[in-house]
Amino acid sequence: QIEFARLNLNYCLTSKRKCLALVNEGIVDGWNDPRMATLSGMRRRGYPAAAIRNFCEKIGVSKAYSVVDYGLLESCVRDELNANAPRAMAVLRPLKVVIDNYPENQTEMLTTENGSDENAGTREVSFSRELYIQSEDFMIDPPKKFFRLFVGGEVRLKSAYIVKCIGYETDEQGNVTIVHCEYDPETRSGMPGSMRKVKGTLHWVSAEHAIDATVRLYDRLFDVENPAAEADRDFREMLNPESLKVVTGVKIEPFLAENAQVGNRFQFQRIGY
Repeated sequence: QIEFARLNLNYCLTSKRKCLALVNEGIVDGWNDPRMATLSGMRRRGYPAAAIRNFCEKIGVSKAYSVVDYGLLESCVRDELNANAPRAMAVLRPLKVVIDNYPENQTEMLTTENGSDENAGTREVSFSRELYIQSEDFMIDPPKKFFRLFVGGEVRLKSAYIVKCIGYETDEQGNVTIVHCEYDPETRSGMPGSMRKVKGTLHWVSAEHAIDATVRLYDRLFDVENPAAEADRDFREMLNPESLKVVTGVKIEPFLAENAQVGNRFQFQRIGY
């Protein structure tokens, strides 16, 4: 008789007794909670079955106790999603951008890629005078090699135009509320002028067409690398308080609202948080 070792992942617990306690005590939302190292949990988290099979093939089977890096699993998932999951644009912490020299009440449809693979296809996105970008993509006093928006700086809006920041507005607390830009109409992606190079490219969503959404950001359930090895501590003391963040007021492009169904997988393009 040959007994093989359990597949242990760091920052996870695979003990059935402890996992049952997590469920019964309401620490997680059930066996299919996306933070659980269960097949149903990974399915809800959007992990494709092919990625899990590829992960198991890479690590092999051992008779000796070992702990596998969770990053390897995430790498397998990324490889599979890059090949098969369409990308979409979303802004988690929206900051409004107004393009002052863009015509008011005008909307254009621009073509953008669904992924890095040439077979992924394309889709249409709406572009207008007012947009949302990620708040971290603008800084008043940027450090060196900050290739995003700041006063006087230029970036390309993905699949759209090159814009230059000319100013910003703040509230009474000094928080930036609106960024003002001007666009170069000769730099629309696909046109001859689009060959002009800038170092930064930002993702965006049209303010007029954006859909409000709620996003759940899942991190690792434990903040200790190998909680199973901490025999002198209760596993409840090692829970990661940041394992779930619920973010409201997220702005997504209509493509997601129209096509996202239960079980479908999409990738957000550099959302940052």
